Amino acid sequence: MSLSLNAQIQRIEPPFWYAGMKNPELQILFYGKNIAEYQVSVSNAIKITNVTRTENPNYIFITIDTKKVPATDLIFTFKNKNKESFTQKYSLKKRRENSAKRKSFASSDMMYLLMPDRFANGNRNNDSENSTQEKYNRELPGGRHGGDIEGIIKNLDYISSLGATTIWSTPLCEDNDPKHSYHTYGQSDVYKIDPRFGTNADYVRLAAEMHKRDMKLVMDYVVNHWGIEHWMIKDLPTKEWINQFETYTQTNHKRTVIHDTNASEIDKKIAIDGWFVPSMPDLNLKNPLTLKYLIQNAIWWIEYADLDGFRVDTYNYSDPKGIATWTKSITDEYPNFNIVGEIWMQSQAQMAYWQKDSKIAEIQNYNPYLPSVMDFTLYEATSKAFNEDEGTWDKGMVKMYDNFTNDFLYPNSNNMLIFVENHDTNRFNQTCANDIRKYKMAMSLLATVRGIPQLYYGSEIGMAGDKDNGDADIRQDFPGGWEGDENNVFIKEGRTPGQTEYFDFTSKLFNWRKTKAAVHFGKMTHYIPENNVYVYFRYNSNETVMVLMNNSNETKTVKTDRFKENIKDFKTGKDVISELTFDVTNEIIIEPKSTLILELK
Repeated sequence: MSLSLNAQIQRIEPPFWYAGMKNPELQILFYGKNIAEYQVSVSNAIKITNVTRTENPNYIFITIDTKKVPATDLIFTFKNKNKESFTQKYSLKKRRENSAKRKSFASSDMMYLLMPDRFANGNRNNDSENSTQEKYNRELPGGRHGGDIEGIIKNLDYISSLGATTIWSTPLCEDNDPKHSYHTYGQSDVYKIDPRFGTNADYVRLAAEMHKRDMKLVMDYVVNHWGIEHWMIKDLPTKEWINQFETYTQTNHKRTVIHDTNASEIDKKIAIDGWFVPSMPDLNLKNPLTLKYLIQNAIWWIEYADLDGFRVDTYNYSDPKGIATWTKSITDEYPNFNIVGEIWMQSQAQMAYWQKDSKIAEIQNYNPYLPSVMDFTLYEATSKAFNEDEGTWDKGMVKMYDNFTNDFLYPNSNNMLIFVENHDTNRFNQTCANDIRKYKMAMSLLATVRGIPQLYYGSEIGMAGDKDNGDADIRQDFPGGWEGDENNVFIKEGRTPGQTEYFDFTSKLFNWRKTKAAVHFGKMTHYIPENNVYVYFRYNSNETVMVLMNNSNETKTVKTDRFKENIKDFKTGKDVISELTFDVTNEIIIEPKSTLILELK
């Protein structure tokens, strides 16, 4: 992407826009030395509806009305009091066909989460771009390891072979923090892909290559904060662009204060306005200029890169009204567009508060407009339950049961992202001491309960990692992603027998799931676990799937008469993994630490 700028202008954001948007209002940021001293006019009989100047003379915000304006080039004319003038071209581009009606990810998908820097190095030439950026150093656990967009593109067929239909990549925009910038959550330019990952054009190509394979691309978007190295942080448009205190103030991380009727105002302010860490300035969504900038940036990426969804980092750290406006502005433009927010809370009621049309939030006259939330209570349950061999009142599989008993709180329990690990948690295989039986149970759960299953890169070949050893330990390089790696798991011949067992199971399970509407959108009936055995059914009018999960260390004989309301007149069930057929009319024998997923016939 290139933009020809006049000498007096250093940046224009958005760099271009699109004709035919539902919201025709466009706020354009022009940045250059003393640019605010100029009066501005625009060609094509376009109406300038607002001009905003701030205390910083290097910025001017021009709002125009693009209603009924076709794709065309506009000419902005800048003229100062000395009658010095210059012009700047600005493009309104044509949108892709049916762009507003684009589909998004849903519970029929399986999402694969990867960290680009740690997944695969497809282009060695971009490992260290210039002297101002953190250099490639694969020997440093928290350093830049060289993975990039090209590495993702080259391995799309591998990801697809797992049954994944969607990729969530952690952020790819530029992050110029001098150290530990590999995760790119401290972004320094939100209109530019980090050159160590590739170019903007590479990102567009990634989306195109995925769409050829009927896959979907989800961008990890950060509304709450930028990095301290962001070019605008170094020359703030206005003091109110970010949240600031007299002295550095970090968030208290207590997002419960937002819906807590007993919370103090100072606690709310620190939770919402406090910085995440000293290197991540907190964006002020109460400022209309900031909020509009972030809305337009998100929409620009959807149009430009042809995106299929967003995952939003630290969603409820932002001003509640502002983040709701941001979300609604996007879904107003794209009614089918799914956005999943990171709502890392400890109870279902607290998480349900943040989902669109929540009856809980409605009590406080609030609607977050967020279609999907991440199911952190299920994550917490799975991180403990599979290590609890004895089922008691509150241990073992009852943890799963109890999690789903609260589904009534969610406006849409199907539209939740479910997972057993991600880039911020302990690796599941670490938690379960690399016991593949527990891994198979956990994946079977994700594949058969309500929601959108998310797999973290490397789970499928048994990768482990302990967060207590630092984030780098749970974000290790994917074997085979680098030239010279002895263990190349991207190909069948390169996997060890252990890795092959993990991979083959995962692939078979999630490829089976692709075609099962009863699992995607069907109803669920579950039964109180007995002897650490959990039984539930997913069904619609055409098909029924019975799941039995034995979390004990003993073989169990499960009497089936208790499940008659779901078994009905079915006689047999075929296990989707072993392909063995079981008689479901009387009793079923199930091995220790194992799962049966039976398609009833």
